[in-house]
Amino acid sequence: MKKIIMSFAILLLVLCGVLFFRANTFFNDNQFDVKTPLEPVQIEKQAVLERFSDAIKIPTISYDDRTQFDANAFIAFQQYLKDAFPLVHQQATLDVINQYSLLYHLKGSDPSLKPALFMGHMDVVPVDESTAAQWEQAPFSGKVVDGTIWGRGTIDDKISVGALMESMEMLIAQGIAPKRSIYFAFGHDEETGGKDGALKIAEHLAKQNIQFEFVLDEGGVVTQDMLPGVTSPVAIIGIAEKGFVNLRLTVNAAGGHSSQPPANTAAGILAQAIVKVEAAPFSTDMRFIQDTFKHIGFATDLATRLPMANLWLFSPVVENMMLNIPSSAASIRTSTAVTMLKGSSKSNILPTEAEAIVNFRILPGDTVNSVTQHITKAIDDPRVKIEAFMANEASPVSSTQSYGYQLIEQTIRRLDQDLLVAPYLVQGGTDASKFYGLSDNVYRFMMVKLTPSTMKRFHGVNEQISVEDYLRAIQFYYAMVKQAAQG
Repeated sequence: MKKIIMSFAILLLVLCGVLFFRANTFFNDNQFDVKTPLEPVQIEKQAVLERFSDAIKIPTISYDDRTQFDANAFIAFQQYLKDAFPLVHQQATLDVINQYSLLYHLKGSDPSLKPALFMGHMDVVPVDESTAAQWEQAPFSGKVVDGTIWGRGTIDDKISVGALMESMEMLIAQGIAPKRSIYFAFGHDEETGGKDGALKIAEHLAKQNIQFEFVLDEGGVVTQDMLPGVTSPVAIIGIAEKGFVNLRLTVNAAGGHSSQPPANTAAGILAQAIVKVEAAPFSTDMRFIQDTFKHIGFATDLATRLPMANLWLFSPVVENMMLNIPSSAASIRTSTAVTMLKGSSKSNILPTEAEAIVNFRILPGDTVNSVTQHITKAIDDPRVKIEAFMANEASPVSSTQSYGYQLIEQTIRRLDQDLLVAPYLVQGGTDASKFYGLSDNVYRFMMVKLTPSTMKRFHGVNEQISVEDYLRAIQFYYAMVKQAAQG
């Protein structure tokens, strides 16, 4: 018995040794080693803030109901850009795509270099009437108060448009002579899917057979206190994004008075189907979160580092922990969200039709078809009609070894050596997804720091950005455009 106990103790010690050894050696400090920091460009702070404030004041709102589209606001925004950035409009060519989206081109001298494409979108989401009174500053005031810029678009995504235009205006004023052609693409309907804006820009470029060295859009940010076990700020670069599909579940049945109901009403059958859908989650896939932690695991605490370095043993535990948090659960599987329900118009009328909408955010590896098949199998009821609509496949995954990714990573680090950099999967959708036919190297990042509390301002109440962050975004885009243009 003593020998057995001794053997078990030795095995346990060996196992512990292996676990701790891997925890301390599995993650290497593979951050770009900064030898030459970038010198910040001089920015005329007051003028820059006034221009950004003016941009926020123009209510370029995207509505799901396209009859509410205000063309005058987008025409006004086009005029604002012409007035605010005269050098760009003198030196770069401008194509207005589908009336409202904009494509700028600053031609390079070396046609052997593939051009670079930088993106943003001009449209913003509406302000809910029910929450309008909760705004501390009016949502389209563009006010600058105590070092903070207020209003719709300050985060999502006039910040990219403004910072990119500021960077190019400065570079042209400094006499830039680009070797590589630089394009800016600003869509007008990203918040409603980008089919009239970014997609039309991509189609326009495809007709010219243009291929880009890399594409950079919004989507990644500098995170603070948002990754488990990491206290340092981390710049996360989106290398892929989830797709989406809505499934409409419909049940038809005979109507009638509620005093004489059948055993199962249309609403009851639909309710059973919804329970089955929620009870059949998609399989987990840890590859994206693993990729993120491979870059920053060395900087995590031991409680995080040990299981992440030993997923061969702790994978079920890590998965369960992540699945208990909605934000992290969404990063490791296709998500399921029942969002809309419709039944009878009156409490004492049996519904002739009951309907539910289920929204899925599709992890790369799954498809619209595989999601539909999964749900059809889970419901397993011919009385429930299943119809897919408003679908977009998950994006391909771009390399972290490309010139584009490495330029982004190096620029971030050279501007701020205290930042860690890692790739990640974007859980929402961006206009960048429309450009995979034009480049294999599509990335998402803007130099803005967000915390769990400030993340809530995306599409929410009191959207705002610090003056410091806006100036930092200009510095980043200035450095990126300058380096890319130099070839």
